[in-house]
Amino acid sequence: MIETITINDIVKISIEAGDKILEVYESADFGIESKADDSPLTMADKKANEVITDRLTKLYPEIPILSEEGNHLAYEERKDWEYFWLVDPLDGTKEFIKRNGEFTVNIALIHNGTPVLGVIYAPVLETVYFAKQGLGAYKLEKCKKQINGQVEDSKLVEVSTALPLKQDREHTTVIASRSHMSPETEAYINELKKEVGEVEITSAGSSLKLCLVAEGKADVYPRFAPTMEWDTGAGQAISVLSGASVTRTDSGEKLEYNKENLLNPWFIVRR
Repeated sequence: MIETITINDIVKISIEAGDKILEVYESADFGIESKADDSPLTMADKKANEVITDRLTKLYPEIPILSEEGNHLAYEERKDWEYFWLVDPLDGTKEFIKRNGEFTVNIALIHNGTPVLGVIYAPVLETVYFAKQGLGAYKLEKCKKQINGQVEDSKLVEVSTALPLKQDREHTTVIASRSHMSPETEAYINELKKEVGEVEITSAGSSLKLCLVAEGKADVYPRFAPTMEWDTGAGQAISVLSGASVTRTDSGEKLEYNKENLLNPWFIVRR
């Protein structure tokens, strides 16, 4: 199945969704609503979701879609899915509302509970991170100029940079959330300092935190706060296929997807 999917198609879909997000981002009214859990929902979330679900359905009608902003089927209806798309059309809605540019479009392909393809596009940065099993993980800046027409995976790789990038750092770098720094995260960082000495702390919003570990700009991303499967699927694919690990804090096992409860356990991304 994965051999039949051209990652350039998924990158193009993420960019198209990003353009819809930017239309709202540059407007005066975000159309902000509150969801049942009091998290914010904007017109940009809705428009991006419409684009992604429409394009994926037309290209790959045999693959079901699980999107944060779509219909969440009961576990009994989805538990036997071998493949499915896992989508967060606008990850980092709080960052979007703050207008700090650190929000993303996340699209992942899950196979038997494991992310095997991931695309994360940051519209304001015009940067896309992508990974595919058998291909590796990559970063492409100024990607709109590079994505023209129907490009094969090999051609996309040629214009992109393989991850991780070579880094020259003296200290261990930990990345933490701008919006969700928890006491447990602070405690973890303090313990890490005892192990490795000086620790540099950096921050980023949305799934860009996983991308920075994949890229090699950060060594560790501890997440001791709630996330959902669509928050991490694409980032896990990119991180793991770049050589990093994404593991549960309670068992050391990898994060699994399409669980009955779509809430993730606490986890650590480590290079």
